[in-house]
Parts: sequence; C-alpha cells; structure tokens
Amino acid sequence: MKVLVACEESQAVTIELRKLGHEAYSCDIEPCSGGHPEWHIQGDALELLKIKWDMIIAHPPCTYLSNAGACRLYPQKGVLNEERYMKGLEAKGFFLKFYNADCDRIAIENPVSSKVFQMPRHSQEIQPYEYDPENEHPYTKKTRLWLKGLPQLIPTSPDAKPIGPYVPAGTGRKDRNKYGAAKRGDDAKNRAKTFPGIAKAMAEQWGGQL
Repeated sequence: MKVLVACEESQAVTIELRKLGHEAYSCDIEPCSGGHPEWHIQGDALELLKIKWDMIIAHPPCTYLSNAGACRLYPQKGVLNEERYMKGLEAKGFFLKFYNADCDRIAIENPVSSKVFQMPRHSQEIQPYEYDPENEHPYTKKTRLWLKGLPQLIPTSPDAKPIGPYVPAGTGRKDRNKYGAAKRGDDAKNRAKTFPGIAKAMAEQWGGQL
C-alpha cells in the first residue's frame, strides 16, 4: 500500500510499514530523526492530502488541544485564555483536515483533548503498556484513536501491568524522577514520539505483510 504517515518526524510507524513492504512516507515540517530521509517528505502534510493514498496515519500536533494543558487554557477558574483557545481551534481545524480526507483508511492519534474543543468522538483509547511485549515502555499515557475503514488495535501484551505514568502530573508535589519521561530527561518533542510497540502494532494490524 501507499501510506502517508503525517506529522511524524521520528519515522517510527513509517519504518515498521517499510519492513512489511509498504510504500510508506513520513511527513513533517521538521527533518526526520529516524535515519531514512529517503522516506521522509519535509513540508506541509496538508499539501500531500491532494494525493490519493491507500492509508493515512496522522499524528497532528496536540499542544493546544490536550487536556494536559487545561491549566493554561483556564489560568483562573472559569476564565478562558482566549489566545490559547483560538490556537486550539486552529489545531482542531488541522486535525479535521485529516479526519475528513479523501481516503478509505484513516487513523488519527492524539491524547485526550479538552472538552471545550468538542472533538469528534474517538474510536478507541490505548495505553503504551498494552503494546509492549518487549517490556520497553511499561507506562500509562492514554492516547485516543479516530479510525475510518480500519479495525481497532488489539493489545499485544494484554496481561501487562503498568509501573506508572510516562509523563508526571503536577510540578512540585511528586518525585518526577520515577516517571518514564522525566527519568530520562525527555523533552516535549521526544515525549510525543510513537512508542515502538504501538508503531509495530499499527503496521502489522492495519497494514499486514505484502
């Protein structure tokens, strides 16, 4: 299949699809960090929606949509940060371009969003530890999937138990060093990368082997 993996600089999903024989391309405004620039299109992913794809997997930016940023969206109880709200609406518009794309198979991945943005109903919620047979990322980090023409992902480590959240909540009251992302000093860009087990499950369950 000819597959677009939009907003993916890590190439995690792209590489797994390539292993199975698919003509997959990552696309992002940033250079790729996955080591395969020959499979990467640096530029505006929306321009690539003008091309017919067999499948689109998108990871649109979530900074202004995510419920994790609710404290910035509402800096005071009941007071909406209008500037951040408008940026969130722009991000929703970008998300909907993929959601409404002319493609028979679409998967969009994003974290839980703030209710104020009234996102379309998601198809599934997944966790990193559920797709971790190699015990590489035994953490919780709830992610939502919006699927069209694709089945829900089946956990590849259904009996696994998480050791804690990947990204710590709060700032000062907890020991941040015991959490997955904080322990390794990961910045926001690295925290947004697709976990290896999830990338492999997406490729194998949605793409299969040619």
